[in-house]
Formats: sequence, C-alpha cells, structure tokens
Amino acid sequence: MRLVIADDEVLLRQGLTRLLETTDVEVIASVGDASALKTAVAEYEPDAVIVDIKMPPTHTDEGITAALDIRASHPNVAVLVLSHYLDSRYALRLLEHQEGSVGYLLKERVSDLAVLVDALRRVTEGECVVDPTIVARLMSRRTTPSPVQMLSEREREVLSLMAEGHSNLGICEKLFLSPRTVEAHIGHIFAKLKLTESTDYHRRVRAVLIYLRPSQARTTG
Repeated sequence: MRLVIADDEVLLRQGLTRLLETTDVEVIASVGDASALKTAVAEYEPDAVIVDIKMPPTHTDEGITAALDIRASHPNVAVLVLSHYLDSRYALRLLEHQEGSVGYLLKERVSDLAVLVDALRRVTEGECVVDPTIVARLMSRRTTPSPVQMLSEREREVLSLMAEGHSNLGICEKLFLSPRTVEAHIGHIFAKLKLTESTDYHRRVRAVLIYLRPSQARTTG
C-alpha cells in the first residue's frame, strides 16, 4: 500500500512513518498542510492518505475539506482522518458526503499499529471505519426514529462492530460467535434495512451509514 501522510505535527509524521516502515505500507510523501497534501496526491496517486483535521493556515477544518476534495477528484484514493478531537460533527461531515473508502480515528489509536494498518486496509477496500468512541457518541445522541430500531439487540451489536470497521472474523472474535452465525446476523440486518444491492460491500457500507446517521439514511435498495 502506498500512503501519503498530512499533519502539521512533524514528530507525529515522523513517528507514523517509522511505525509503518515495519509493515507493508510505504509512505511515499509526508507533508504539513492541506495544499501540499493535494499536490502530493495529484503527483503520486497513492492508495490512501492519512490527514489531520486541523492544519495550517487557519487550523479549523482544512483536513476535512481536503479529504472531501481528494475523494471527489481522486475516487481511487482512500482517506483516513486522524484527530485529537472527540467531535462527532467532523465524522458526520465526512460520512455525509462519502459512501465508503473513508475513516475517522482518534489519534490515540495510532499507538496500536495493528488497528491503524487494519483501518487503512479497510478504507482502501471501500469500507468506512469510525472510531468506537465516535460511534458511541453518535448513538447516544439519536433523537429521531430509525430503521435500526427494527434490529434485535444482537444485530445492533454486530452493526456497531461493522461501523467500527471490524471484518466478519473480527466480529466473530469480539462476540464469540461462529462465522455462519455472524453471516446470518448480517443477512438479517440487510433484509430489515431493505438493502437489496447485489454486492455485499455496498450493502455493508450503506448499513453502517444508516446506523450512524439514521435521520438521513435511505432504506431502499
């Protein structure tokens, strides 16, 4: 996997680069602002980018804006946003415009290399990955009726883990279920949410989006 890192913290960029050198991820560019990020993406066409939310010059939302611009102009480039900030608005802004190939993790997660590499792999495969803390916050703020309410408690547990970016095998390990049982739960989730697309990948992403933003979700195939 070829990766570009964008963060105004030099030490973080260097640390991530060193960490990822021990994996099959190749950091092909490391930059400090959104403008340089977009230039690097246009030049190198990486598989994915890691981007901070708040970067120069204003340190507001340059990272999110750059992420959306990159996904629009380079749809084959996946985006993983890292942030110090536990603010669900940023995650929703990212997800509202993209069905897949995006992720949002808190920076504290990068200390676990396996979590970071798995998130990168998943977004490059077209999935969306959201930090578990953000998922919990979004769920606690749900105020409108949602198709998710039709799901059983176990199905909601499975869908929550899907939202966090876990594979079927990861869900099996988390919930101590067999692969066949997890597949059955996911099939029931798709059916109850009326997701009838022919590819499981698209249905998986759309199910997660319904879970995270129920008031705006579409429930037809």
